[in-house]
Amino acid sequence: MHVRVLVIGSGGREHALLLGLAGDPSVTELHVAPGNAGTEAIATNHGVDVVSADEVVALARTVAADLVVIGPEVPLVLGVADALRAAGFATFGPSADAARIEGSKAFAKDVMASAGVRTAHAEVVDNPANLDAALDRFGPTWVVKDDGLAAGKGVVVTSDRATARDHAAECLESGHPVLLESFLDGPEVSLFCLVDGETVVPLIPAQDHKRVGDGDAGPNTGGMGAYTPLPWLPDEVTARIVTEVVEPVAAEMVRRGCPFSGLLYAGLAIGEQGPAVVEFNCRFGDPETQAVLALLKSPLGQALNATATGALADLPPLEWADGAAVVVVIAAENYPASPRTGDVITGAEGPGVLHAGTTRDADGDIVSAGGRVLGIVGVGEDLEAARAQAYERVASVTLPGSHHRADIGLAALEGRISV
Repeated sequence: MHVRVLVIGSGGREHALLLGLAGDPSVTELHVAPGNAGTEAIATNHGVDVVSADEVVALARTVAADLVVIGPEVPLVLGVADALRAAGFATFGPSADAARIEGSKAFAKDVMASAGVRTAHAEVVDNPANLDAALDRFGPTWVVKDDGLAAGKGVVVTSDRATARDHAAECLESGHPVLLESFLDGPEVSLFCLVDGETVVPLIPAQDHKRVGDGDAGPNTGGMGAYTPLPWLPDEVTARIVTEVVEPVAAEMVRRGCPFSGLLYAGLAIGEQGPAVVEFNCRFGDPETQAVLALLKSPLGQALNATATGALADLPPLEWADGAAVVVVIAAENYPASPRTGDVITGAEGPGVLHAGTTRDADGDIVSAGGRVLGIVGVGEDLEAARAQAYERVASVTLPGSHHRADIGLAALEGRISV
């Protein structure tokens, strides 16, 4: 089998997908749009507007893609996968209809209610006049979400009512409804599943670190690092997530006539009553993907192609390497506020260095071009060894003004997380 694959996106997740695909012997050619300074070493970069269905379809034709893999959520929510399928391309990624599981929090809540899936109690507020009464029904910890795509940055979790109110008022002023949710206790888990209609194939669970600073201090970000597997999460809990959460949701979406095809990401809190859903995403999560794919032994192209072509039920069981993987994000100065860009990076081509926000300047140097600039992956026989390798690799990279968390995976290593 000779497969030409086109990956859509420009971040660390896409670099990790391309590395995985490059290791699949059936994949003969790799293209990425738009890609970054790291992806050009293993794929051909193409300057395309990823939210333009016409441009993406035209590129797929130009490179004669056998499989198109869409990384980010925005093109999925806007129907780029639909346009590719209509043009005859095997596509990994859900329809716009199914991508509502991420694009609309209210839709996701409705699906979970129908499927009998545990999640936070929630209310949508679309009128500022109703805000205070609604806030009074929640607390002592408030969870306030922008009811749309906010790239992981539209959520405020706070025990300060005034802070919660300010964020809600700001969303409403910009014309967005607000979702208030009850706070879910327990450690968080990200479980990625390949889904094709009612067929669900779980990957290995990971944990993301959302806050910018060590010890979970500071504002939420798109994710500062992740590790897998989770030594504190029993296998039977992972199995429960599949049977109590992902399979019922997949079946409910089939029942509604918007079957999911692609990667369904369940973000969960594992509380006293078992798993409860915090959020769903309609694509591979960043940065967990970088850690999870580092341990995948099965051919990635084969798995994505089976999902895209309706053959997931026939895919041989996935095989995973023993040990652990850790990814540490190196972020630009002032991230997550207004990150500084254009700084020259040294050590960006070393082993385990995945590019997220990078480009080449006029002199051909690799420079920062985003908030999360690099994801540094370490693997080892256990979490301690994987952390050691990751941080050793972090030390060999220089980016002026950058910052990273020193404690990715540390609480799990020290036995401070339990369910």
